[in-house]
Amino acid sequence: MIEIKNVTKTYGSKKALNNVSFTVNSGEIFAFIGHNGAGKTTLIKSICGIIDYDEGEIKINKKSIKEDPIACKKQMAYIPDDPELYEDMKAINFINFVCDMYDTPSDIREKNIAKYAKMFSMENELSSVIKSFSHGMKQKIALISALAHEPKILVMDEPFVGLDPKAIYDMKEVMHEIVKNSGTIFFSTHILDMAEKLCTRVAIVKQGEIVKVGNMKKIRGDKSLEKVFLELEK
Repeated sequence: MIEIKNVTKTYGSKKALNNVSFTVNSGEIFAFIGHNGAGKTTLIKSICGIIDYDEGEIKINKKSIKEDPIACKKQMAYIPDDPELYEDMKAINFINFVCDMYDTPSDIREKNIAKYAKMFSMENELSSVIKSFSHGMKQKIALISALAHEPKILVMDEPFVGLDPKAIYDMKEVMHEIVKNSGTIFFSTHILDMAEKLCTRVAIVKQGEIVKVGNMKKIRGDKSLEKVFLELEK
């Protein structure tokens, strides 16, 4: 569960986030949508403890990201839209490095690395140096390293960018599997039809403020999510 209460973040004179509040429950896939510069990445990085916020509170499974950041981060995996990996490392070494940070037992990591490397067609690339990979391949390594330690909460910023159609399909299956096991998924996306089909709930942010939040079907009504979003952007 992710609890966001009255979160405000200011850059100079601009409020990137203004009194943002909503909850992402266990067992649900939650979409966070908005135009470029609306505040999506700022909130995602605040949730993950990458940047600080000025006011409010963010809790990860009842723990404060400010007061107990390590305990919070141990429950999460974060996948950015443009993964910055250690490019001089071999892929398998990077994945194991991430697993080491999470104290992932060897039997669990070996099982998951094999599972996800096969799923994303990367099993023959693990011994290669990351800088030789395309953007999509780097994204797959970021996904494998995130999933290998079995996070309870998965936070992603535009996770489907650069992935091929099969990898997108497989990632959606993984997301369903995580929430089936009472995990939590929170992600931003510009692919509104995918969010509409995939997510239980949604929040729409505009100029740092939440303009709609709730059950996907109720937010949509008899319209598409794209139609609702475009009407709110006027």
